[in-house]
This record gives sequence, C-alpha cells and structure tokens, in this order.
Amino acid sequence: MTTSKQVPAQLSETAASLVQSKSDQSKLVQSQQDRSRPPASSQPKAPSQAQTRPATPLLDRVAGPADLNAFRDADLTRLADELRTEVISAVSETGGHLGSSLGVVELTVALHAVFNTPMDKIIWDVGHQCYPHKILTGRRDRIRTLRQKDGLSGFTKRAESDFDPFGAAHSSTSISAALGFAVGRDMGQPTGDAIAVIGDGSISAGMAYEALNNAGAQGRRLIVILNDNEMSIAPPVGAVSKYLTDLHDNSPLRAFRDIAEGMEAALPGPIRDGARRARQLVTGEGGSGGTIFEELGFDYVGPVNGHSVADLLAVLRAVRTRATGPVLIHACTVKGKGYPPAEHSADKYHGVATFDVASGAQHKKTPNAPSYTSVFGTALTDEATRDPAIVAVTAAMPSGTGLNILADRFPARVFDVGIAEQHGVTFAAGMAASGLKPFVAIYSTFLQRAYDQVVHDVALQGLPVRFAIDRAGLVGADGATHAGAFDLAYLCNLPGMTVMAAADEAELVDMVATAAAHDSGPIAFRYPRGAGTGAEMPDRGRVLEIGKGRIVAEGSRVALLSLGTHLAPCLEAAQMLDADGIGVTVADARFAKPLDHDLIRQLARHHDLVVTVEQGAAGGFSAQVTQFLLNEGLLDGGVKLRCMTLPDRFIDQASPNEMYAAAGLAVSDIRQTVLRGLSHDSKIAHLRA
Repeated sequence: MTTSKQVPAQLSETAASLVQSKSDQSKLVQSQQDRSRPPASSQPKAPSQAQTRPATPLLDRVAGPADLNAFRDADLTRLADELRTEVISAVSETGGHLGSSLGVVELTVALHAVFNTPMDKIIWDVGHQCYPHKILTGRRDRIRTLRQKDGLSGFTKRAESDFDPFGAAHSSTSISAALGFAVGRDMGQPTGDAIAVIGDGSISAGMAYEALNNAGAQGRRLIVILNDNEMSIAPPVGAVSKYLTDLHDNSPLRAFRDIAEGMEAALPGPIRDGARRARQLVTGEGGSGGTIFEELGFDYVGPVNGHSVADLLAVLRAVRTRATGPVLIHACTVKGKGYPPAEHSADKYHGVATFDVASGAQHKKTPNAPSYTSVFGTALTDEATRDPAIVAVTAAMPSGTGLNILADRFPARVFDVGIAEQHGVTFAAGMAASGLKPFVAIYSTFLQRAYDQVVHDVALQGLPVRFAIDRAGLVGADGATHAGAFDLAYLCNLPGMTVMAAADEAELVDMVATAAAHDSGPIAFRYPRGAGTGAEMPDRGRVLEIGKGRIVAEGSRVALLSLGTHLAPCLEAAQMLDADGIGVTVADARFAKPLDHDLIRQLARHHDLVVTVEQGAAGGFSAQVTQFLLNEGLLDGGVKLRCMTLPDRFIDQASPNEMYAAAGLAVSDIRQTVLRGLSHDSKIAHLRA
C-alpha cells in the first residue's frame, strides 16, 4: 500500500503567489457578461411559459461567485435549494440535461464558495451538468436561452465565459485538461488551482486513467472530484457531518482521510452499507489496502455525501488549505436529486424536452414517423432473429443507439463497454476475427475517439466490422460538439472500407440487411438524429448491390447527386427548378465508397451541370466524386461540377433546419447553386439571387 504524504498547512508557494482576491470578481463577471452577451436585437427569446417561477431571495443576491463570500454556511445550504428550483424551472422551459445538473447542485455551490474562480479553474467533465455553474457565474439572465439559436450552450464553452476554462461535451477529458492548467500554474501562468469534476461513468474511460497515471507521476497539486452517482449515502448523515466538521485545521490529509474511512463504523446499518459499497467502487473488495488512486500517487478522501453542503465545504476547505500533490475526493451523489420525477425515472431525466414542473410530464411532439435510431434497432433485431452470429457493441449508449431493442430480445448478444470507444472497436474486431458478425453502434462524433482502432485494428486487417453511425449530419440543440460532420471524410479514405448513407428510414432497413450480409471487409452506414420521412417500410430489408445508386427523378439539364437524407431537399429544389423551366435529374448515390462509376458517368455525359450534395464536411463524398471525374477526364471542357458540403467552420446550436440554412444547405441554397452554375445562360439570369 502506498503511504500518503504528510502535507504542510498552507498552499504551495507557487499557488499562493497566483491567488487573486475575490473582491475583484464582481467587476470581472460584469465585464465578462458584457463581452459574451449578443446585442439585444439578436438575443433569443425564451419560450413562453405559463408556469410560475419560484421565489429565490438568496439566489437573487448572487451576480457571481464572489457574492458567495457574504453567505454563512447555513445560508449556502438554502442557496443550493433555491439553485435547484431555478435549474428545474429553467430546463422545464428549454429542455436539456436535467438529471446530471440536479446531481451536482450542492457540489457547485461548495466549489464556488471555497475556490477563487475564475482564477481557479473548475473543469466539468462532459459539461452536461454545468447548468447550476452557469447560473452562479453571471449567466442566470440568459439561462432560459439554453440550447437555442444564439443562446447559451448546453455544455461548457470557452467563448461564452471566463468561468468556463475548458470546453467539453465528450467525456473523460477533464483530468488531462486540469493537469495542463496545473503545469501552466507551476510555470508562472496566471492561473490558480485546477479542479476536475468527473463522473463514475467518465472515469471508466481509458483517457481518464492515462491522465491519472501521468498526474500521479508528476506529483503536482491537482484536485480531482469523482462524482459518483451510482452508490449514494442515504440520509440521515449526522455522523458524517460530525466527523467532518470536528476536524482540526492542522490535520494532515492522511488523517483526514482516515477519519472519513472510520465514519462507516459509526453509521446506522443501511447507511453504513451504502457507504461501504461506495468505498468499494474505488478501493476493491472489503475496502482493504490502498485505493487504485493511491497506487497512482493520489491522496484519496471519501466517500463524502455530495448533497451535504456542510460536508463538502469541510472537505474542500481542508484540501484547498493542505494539499500539495494530487488529491481525489470521492463524492457520492444522486442523479436527478431533489426532483422526484427525475429521481424515479429510469434515465434520471438525462436529456429532457420541455416539461411541466408539477407533474414532470414532458412536452414531446408526436412524430409522424419512427426515429432512425428505433428503425435501426428494430431492423437489427429482425436480422439477429435469423442469424445467431450477429452481435452488437455500444459505448454506454444502449438506448441512445437503439441497441436496447436488441438487448431486450437477445441480452447475451449486446455488449455495453462503457465510455470506451477505442476498446469497443477493437473488441468488435476480435469478435469479427472469431467469425461473429459485430455491429458497432456509435454516434458519429464519438466514433472519432476510436479512429486509430478503425484504421489499425479493423481496416488494415480487412475485418468485417459493421459500423452503425448515428447522429450523422447536424443535430440541433447539442450543437457543434455532437454534429456528425466528419465521418464521411475520415472513413472514405480507408482502403477496403464500404460507406453507405440512408436517404430515408426504409433505405436504412436495407442497409442493415446489406451490412449483415457483407463479410468481405468493414462496412459503415450513417443516418441522422430524429424522425424519418414517413417512407413506406419494407417487411424485411433487402441486400443492396454494393456500390450502386439509383435515379429518383429524371430531367435533361442538371443532375443533383445526393448522399443521405438530403435527398428530400434535393427533390424539393428540383421541383422549384422545374417550375423555372430547368429539367433536373435527382440521383440517390447510396454509397460514398465504392462509388457508382456508371451512374456518375451517365450523369456527367448527359447533363450540363452536376451538383453533389452531402451532410458532411469537405473531403468526403464530394471529394471522391470530384477525383473520379477528374481522372476520367469528364471535366475536361465538358460538364460543370459544383459540390455542396458543410462549410469549413463549426455550426452553433439551433434547430437542424436553421443549422443547415446557416451551413448553406437549405433548399433555396441548392436552387441558387444550380442557377449560378448555369450563369452562362442569359435566359435564367433574372432567377439568380
């Protein structure tokens, strides 16, 4: 067992030299608000809401974290209660990640009361639990614009506030970033303590352990808070509070930790069992020996009741005063805490639409068609009933990817690897090498985390791993961090990779069947978030011919070559152009790789203009088509080519339609691209914008 170090009763000299007085923070908050707030005319309007907003007399006195200095500890507990009601009220109007934010209300208050933000850096892993943090850091007046066009991001975002030192929306990055800030501090940069707040799910990812290993080896002053919302200490916790509040100021961290460990013996039976289970999460069976964090070089403190402001204040003050090296604080919380509909929901209200506060009933629109995600899950389950070799892998998103449908039918054939996309892909490669037929269902942006494994472990070996890529294209309120903009570009350049994109939900069913039948190498198919188009669904998916597209509508002058679900806007634009007197052929490519060479030759030889349209960044499908046409000599004085892709910038959150309009991919943009491509024709010059 690693012996914890005795530490001095003061901040390290380097950290102390960098501490900034909180008395200047109110001015900083105000100036930051002035910089980040858009002009009044461009500010989004919060949705109309008939529900009465709760009274928050203490919260009304908080313009920024510096104002917490005026509160007594007992007042901070009451403030946390008001902050919770404010979060519930705001998210009821905007929708968003409610459960995770409710679980860290007390922790947020305690952190801002103890640490000197923004000089000290609080880094929220993933960032979907940051709503209370945003309210306390000068953004309360805009919290009801959350996740809307021109409103607050649903995650931490550097451009939004000085209190968001590091942007995030993907998991397991916080400890690495915090260590970077700690190095900056120790090398003289104007920054103070670095505090990473990471969940028990996020800390399971390999990147988190890489960071822990490196941080422990460096031995720098660094604070990691493990927000464990799986094993919580049930109330009452009077014995816990007594142990923590009776600590002597000069107690070393090791003694402080021993007191926290010893509290279990004094707790009533059920509470003691909860505390023991929480401890075993990180200490191993029986809680004996050193924790894994201690073996990595961290002082371990916990478990601590993450919903007791008093307990958190005692722990954080002791750590802030006495830590010199890396410390991990194990805080036990309840996701959705304080709002019964969230606490009792299976998903703890992880992501919600607008809802009625009193009942918890969400105001979800009834879709006219099933979601692409559910269509995939149902189609894969149908294939699995006929093929026992089909298995599936998800990275902590069984319901988000639709694999819960397969798991309900064949639980032994679905593997949730946790937030470990790299492992999941190579795990699937091993199953493919054994003769199984693995489907890896991962969001487009999350699959980016496993790109090396896709290249080295799958494509290089030609293994038939099937990649079901959800959330392709622009996704709405989650914004740029979750937009599936790059998968076409990063997959189409891999030798032996087959890449498909469904134009509608019926075609998705066919692509699931095609992937199940494809054993000659890796294959991927992409589809967007949300409801389908209402297409007539087949009884069973049919196997598509690899590399073959289809003509959907025929015209004589212009060809629109669409990949994926932008087929519908292409058909709408074609109708508008037909009314303009311009005949348009619309083709559904289906495959970004391999291309349908015969189809592309036909379009190029029989039309004046070919326009490719895709919901992806440059370098994907359009680049493949362009290279083929150039190498074939079909652009040597003949047909004109225009490529419509996502622009070379990140698109902020809005509705999907608004995002595609901002990206220049609206129906009107397709029409104008065609008209500009025919600019030599004086007969249609008056139609151009």
